[in-house]
Amino acid sequence: MPISDVSLTRRQFLAKSARLAAGAGLGLSALGLTSCGGGSSSNSSSNNSAWRELAHRISGPVLRPGDHGFRATALPNNLRYASILPQGIAKCASATDVAQAILWSQQNDIALITRSGGHSYAGFSTTHGLMIDMTLINHAQFAPSSGIVTIGGGIRNVDLYSALQAADATITHGRCIGVGGAGFLLGGGIGFNMRRYGLGCDQVLSSELVTADGQILTLSATENPDLFWACRGGGGGNFGINTSFSLQTMPADNLITVFEIMWSGQSDAIYAALVDALQDAPPTIGNRVAASAVTPAQLAEGQDVIITLLGQLAGTPDELADILAPVYQVAAPLSADIQQLAYWDAQLTFLDEPGPPDHYQERSSFFAAPPSSEAIEAAFSFLRAWPGTSESASFVLFQTGAQVNAVAPAATAFVHRDSDWLMTMALNWGAHDSRSTVQRNLEWQAGFYEAMRNFSSGAYVNFPDPSLTTWQQDYYGANLSRLGSIKAQVDPLNVFHFPQSIPPASTTERRSNLRETLFASARRALARAA
Repeated sequence: MPISDVSLTRRQFLAKSARLAAGAGLGLSALGLTSCGGGSSSNSSSNNSAWRELAHRISGPVLRPGDHGFRATALPNNLRYASILPQGIAKCASATDVAQAILWSQQNDIALITRSGGHSYAGFSTTHGLMIDMTLINHAQFAPSSGIVTIGGGIRNVDLYSALQAADATITHGRCIGVGGAGFLLGGGIGFNMRRYGLGCDQVLSSELVTADGQILTLSATENPDLFWACRGGGGGNFGINTSFSLQTMPADNLITVFEIMWSGQSDAIYAALVDALQDAPPTIGNRVAASAVTPAQLAEGQDVIITLLGQLAGTPDELADILAPVYQVAAPLSADIQQLAYWDAQLTFLDEPGPPDHYQERSSFFAAPPSSEAIEAAFSFLRAWPGTSESASFVLFQTGAQVNAVAPAATAFVHRDSDWLMTMALNWGAHDSRSTVQRNLEWQAGFYEAMRNFSSGAYVNFPDPSLTTWQQDYYGANLSRLGSIKAQVDPLNVFHFPQSIPPASTTERRSNLRETLFASARRALARAA
């Protein structure tokens, strides 16, 4: 059904759920619409009854506090948000389960969020309400004749890697094995293949989406094209819950060259030489250039910022040496691990990043050209002034450009199609670091970020930043208006919301009136159905 049709049926939104519930043998009281907001009732028996009703409506399990597996399932990757626990977790096993959980949350006035990998940097996959856990929807089917892989919305990288390795195929993918495929694709999807093949979202051919009114829609260039556009770079959790994706794969290389090369000393000059050398490198190379701070004590002992180049090249070690020759002329590496491996052996044994849970904040921005000497000087000045935690701080550049920029900014919701580098500024700390230490480091990071914003712009929605006040423009730029209009059509009540979700292009008053209209019509429809 096209979006225009979806928007025309908003007034039947909960009437449709009544028909869905009637088909499942549920009556008016079971739907929880005898009074709005039943889910937030202080009556614990009523609340428990509602959760039992959810457990009957979906095929997967519902976990409550105290249940086996609840805490482990609720734990986010960013431990800053580990204390935010849901009232319950619906482990959905199908799109129908997802639809029922979405409708139940509204009928019981309990806020919802979706989780696939739990790696939201800003904790946006945590909630005090209902967590819809997607990890049971983790299938992957490969069609050899077309090279298309269809994956479940709850698949994580570790399972995606296995499916693609078995098919001897690849896409643009990340390196952290626990990251969810859905969130990765919905926000764009950067990886070491992006300069060669484009972003992950550029390889998406279709998707299945469950909307706020429980409809299960197919999205493609010909079906619901506006939603298809929005779900390629618009960020996860904004328009509904994506339960599957079909992607065009490419053959995996028999051999690639992978490398991790480190320098210490002459750090500024090495960093500048690396950026210059890589700027003109072929799109067959994917890489990250990291500058890691050392503690004040280590700095006083003569240690300096550590430079690490990590990446892959669809080519030979000799070709890599040619690319890096200008850098080697500045200084010899402290260490260099360079190997030729089969593609998936390289990903799973050399380039993979476990990414265990930790306390952190990352901030991002895009460089439209190589960082200038002034930008590099500013960055190293801040790196050498790091206050220090028990863990780490780094300034990282991911090389973009090439095929990332071959797509027009308005062709997908991912607007940042004029960048050469994506900057991230990572700060990690331990559970035993004092509050004052953490605060001092966050203030240092804020000053560092503002200094670098003099040379960069925008931000990457898949690295959500809770400190970013201009996030709407920074994440979406010129595509924000269209995204807000699509949001208003498909989710006018803003069911899918979190602190940095795309707001519907309508006023709060209009949404409030629409909510009352929908619930009133729903009650009438339910009464008729009963």
